[in-house]
Amino acid sequence: MPIGKRAAAEFFGTFWLVFGGCGSAVLAATFPAVGIGFAGVALAFGLTVLTMAFAIGHISGCHLNPSVSLGLVVGKRFPASELLPYVVAQVVGAVAAAGVLYIIASGVPSFDVHAGFASNGYGEHSPGGYTLLAGFVAEVVLTAFFLIIIMGATDVRAPKGFAPIAIGLGLTLIHLVGIPVTNLSVNPARSTGPAIFAGGWALQQLWMFWVAPLIGGALGGGIYKGLFGE
Repeated sequence: MPIGKRAAAEFFGTFWLVFGGCGSAVLAATFPAVGIGFAGVALAFGLTVLTMAFAIGHISGCHLNPSVSLGLVVGKRFPASELLPYVVAQVVGAVAAAGVLYIIASGVPSFDVHAGFASNGYGEHSPGGYTLLAGFVAEVVLTAFFLIIIMGATDVRAPKGFAPIAIGLGLTLIHLVGIPVTNLSVNPARSTGPAIFAGGWALQQLWMFWVAPLIGGALGGGIYKGLFGE
């Protein structure tokens, strides 16, 4: 499959992840009477990956995340020469999704993009008030385990056809743990899209949601390759 088509698949897949996951947080998490809450948002993120893994997994591998792409490079599952096109497609897809979500959310007069717009944060911008150190550790550890899940579920020795389910449920679990800490990223592209529109503190803190997930992705890919690879 040409790199252009695979990058396009990553664009649309990451668009769906950000639109579905962040959209559930912005539009449905605290809906006036009964919102879906943290659990609903966590499930929404998991479902975006599960559905796209079935839709485009056979085209691009359905990374949807620079940390996943980097982790797969470290784990020797993906060529380093194709990392940049994937990351660019993922970030552009995330920004496009955040733009569409912004247009929809702005349809309500009370909407305030500066209130967060599903952005990731630490300190006073953490949902639970967690520190930078706590957020950094959470992002590294949870991203590392996400890569271990991905590499294990897609291993040639694993049962065939179930990888999207394991990966989608894994991302749901990761969000259930991490949303109170940082609003959970584990994905630099997912963090970048909303931050561009929220501006201010979201952009100032964005560095952490690139550095920590990339470290975690590389660790997870390396751990699986080193300990469990063939």
